[in-house]
Amino acid sequence: MDRMLYVAMTGAQQTLRAQAITSHNLANANTVGFRQDMADFRNMPVFGDGLPTRSYAMAERSGIDLKSGKLISTGRELDVAIQGEGWITIQAPDGNEAYTRSGDLQRDANGLLTTATGYPVLGNGGPISIPPTEKIEIGADGTISIRPPGESASNLVVVDRIKLIKPTADNPLYKDSSGLMRTADGRPAPADASVTLVAGALEGSNVNPAEALINMIESARRFEMQIKMMSTAKENADTANQLLRLE
Repeated sequence: MDRMLYVAMTGAQQTLRAQAITSHNLANANTVGFRQDMADFRNMPVFGDGLPTRSYAMAERSGIDLKSGKLISTGRELDVAIQGEGWITIQAPDGNEAYTRSGDLQRDANGLLTTATGYPVLGNGGPISIPPTEKIEIGADGTISIRPPGESASNLVVVDRIKLIKPTADNPLYKDSSGLMRTADGRPAPADASVTLVAGALEGSNVNPAEALINMIESARRFEMQIKMMSTAKENADTANQLLRLE
């Protein structure tokens, strides 16, 4: 059978995978600090007997779009946004360090500082715990200060400092299956004092909904084209069988 059928079949399969990536991006258009995934296609030659006249299509998640999202002012004391490059260090479920741009921080019933999804935020000595307080202030360098109950407004006590990191070319970040960022070598990244925060603000997703919708439509059209190619391959095979019967 003509390899055209298998080429069209893999093209349809890979188009669906690329569409799933676009769909995931679109679903997170309003997720705080989300970085969209990028899907690229590349061709793979069909090996075997005969002339190399066919190539498979392969979709792959080539990486993530690291451009910053729009800053949204909230005025909430536990909301922070990274200004420029950098990431907030959190503790992943496996106990290792992971990194996020999601700055809608929370304080649980035990005083533990976490992300909105429940991951502990890490400081100089591990997970950050905030004691009972009347006011919390987070500085541009990640320093967390509190005003203890009954104290004057000028009496602020430093509790900890959020660990902020900046990836390097030698040890870049990648997105794992849970959506958290990790270092390529798996080792904790060092704190970077040049990373700054904006308090009382959040960074929105960098997904452009209109662009994502256009990509969804283009993927649907590519899928239809691949299905038509499969139908054409079948018609060609039927015609060839008819000619053979005439002989």
